[in-house]
Amino acid sequence: MADIRIPQKDILALNLEPIQTLVQSILVEEQLADSEQKYRLLIDFPLDENDPRELSEIPEIRLWFVRLDALFPWFLFLLDWKAGELARYTAMLVPHQFHRTEGIQFNPEALEIFVMSKVFALSNSLPQLGIQPQSRVKAIAQMLGYELDDSFLNTLI
Repeated sequence: MADIRIPQKDILALNLEPIQTLVQSILVEEQLADSEQKYRLLIDFPLDENDPRELSEIPEIRLWFVRLDALFPWFLFLLDWKAGELARYTAMLVPHQFHRTEGIQFNPEALEIFVMSKVFALSNSLPQLGIQPQSRVKAIAQMLGYELDDSFLNTLI
């Protein structure tokens, strides 16, 4: 696993340079498949000790993630899902609430739209990057609580 540090100044400036540099390096070296589920984003955004918010509740951070997702809709393919990065990435983009006993609860309709958006984006972009998308798309959907039928995925590829 490799860490990508995102300092507060980059978040406030909507600067994606660390991500763009990483993506360019991976694409130039044609090592996208080797980079699958390898990275963790370390968000350095100090909060006042009296601020009870989670990082995903801070508008500036969420906006940075919206920009990241708009420029690289397949970026979540690179994140270390086992370390919880897929759930955290999703939380930055999908409305949710935290419950003490049940954990994070995504807005069901928003989550469905997000999952389908990722299904379409990955089904389109991964083949262009030399990656067979079907198993990866199914895995992402499953991690977020959705089952996709193979016949549906076959219509996209």
